[in-house]
Amino acid sequence: MELYQNIHSNFSDRKVQDLNGRYITNAHILPILNRLPNGFSYEIAGHSERDQPIFAVKAGNGPSKILIWSQMHGNESTSTKALFDFIFNIEYLGISSFLEHCSFFIIPILNPDGAQDYNRYNANGIDLNRDAQALTQSESLVLREAFNVFEPDFCFNMHDQRSIYCVGGTKNSASLSFLAPAEDKERSISSTREQAMGVISRINNVLQLFIPEQISRFDDSFNINCVGEQFQSLGVPTILFEAGHSGDYHREDTRKYMLIALLSAIKCISQKNIPKNAVETYLNIPENKPLFFDVLIKNVSVEVDGKTAITDIGILYEEVLTENQIHFVPKISVIDCLKDYGAHRFIDGEFEALALLNNKKIELGATISHFLINRGQFALFVNNNLR
Repeated sequence: MELYQNIHSNFSDRKVQDLNGRYITNAHILPILNRLPNGFSYEIAGHSERDQPIFAVKAGNGPSKILIWSQMHGNESTSTKALFDFIFNIEYLGISSFLEHCSFFIIPILNPDGAQDYNRYNANGIDLNRDAQALTQSESLVLREAFNVFEPDFCFNMHDQRSIYCVGGTKNSASLSFLAPAEDKERSISSTREQAMGVISRINNVLQLFIPEQISRFDDSFNINCVGEQFQSLGVPTILFEAGHSGDYHREDTRKYMLIALLSAIKCISQKNIPKNAVETYLNIPENKPLFFDVLIKNVSVEVDGKTAITDIGILYEEVLTENQIHFVPKISVIDCLKDYGAHRFIDGEFEALALLNNKKIELGATISHFLINRGQFALFVNNNLR
C-alpha cells in the first residue's frame, strides 16, 4: 500500500510535467521518448493512414509479457499521460522488479492522426475499435502485428469515457471503469476472461481506498469487431481501462488514479498474485450508467415551442480544439424532467425564469455559456489553467 500512497501524495511533483491537458499528440510525446530512462527504448512500429509514425516503447525482460496501447481513439489521452508517468517513476517507486518479471510493449498513441485532429476516428473516419476483424486501416494492422509478434500474456486497452457515466444508479461519478471483455455472444466465463476479472478485482480493491464508490464496470455486450473482444477470444486476458471524470475536465486527477490502476495491475501480474475465483467479486462492481450531465439546472421556468413550463435543463460540454487547446463549450442536451439524473454541477432555479443573454432561443443544441435566473447571472466556463 505504501507504493500507491507514495504516488498519491506526491503526484503533482512526480507526474511528467511536459504532458498536461487533453490535447496530446506525437509532437508532445516525441521529446519525452528521446529522454526515456535507462531500460526503456522506443521504435517506430508502423505508420498511420497519414504516414505519421506510430511509436512503441519497449522495456523489461521478464516472462510475463504485457501489451498496452492508448489513444486508439485520438481524443482519449488520459492514459497516455499515465503511461509516461509509470515509465518515469519506476526507479523513484522502487519497482525495478517489474522489469525483471515482465516485458512491456507500449504504444502510447495508436491513432496519431485522430490525436492531431482531436477526433475519435482515424484520418479515414474509421473507429479503430470496430476494425479488429476487417483490419482495413494501417493503425489496426500495426496493433495486430504487435500482438502477433510480441505474443502477449496480457493486454491493456486504454481509453477515456465521457463524463455522462455514474456508478450504477447512484449519484457518484464513474471516475474509472473497467471491463473484462466477453469472448463470445454467450459472454462465457473462460479461464482467460477470469484472469482479466481477477486483475480488475485487484485494481478495484486498491482504488476503493482512494476514491471509494467511484469505480464501475463497463457494459460487456459482445462485438467481435472490437479489439478487446477479439484479443480475449484469441486466448489472451484483455482488460479495458476507461478514464472518467474525477472533478477535473482536464483529467489530471483521473490521470493520477489511472496510474495507480496501472501499478496495481502490473504488480499483481508481476508477482503472479492474480486473485482466483474472482468472478463474483468482479460482478459486484456496479455497472456504469449514462445518467450524468456536466451541469443540471433544476426547476426553471422556460418557454419552449411557445409554451412556458417548469422543467430541468441538462447541459453537456462539447470539446472543441482551437489553437492547440481544448475548449469546453456548454450545450443544451435535454429539456425535460430529469429527477433520476446526477450532474457534476447543480444549479437550482427555484422555479424562476431562465433567459439566455442576447435574447438567444432556449432550444436543444444551443450554447449556454451565460444565462440569467431571476436577474442573477451564471457562467459555465471551464477553467483552462492546467495544474
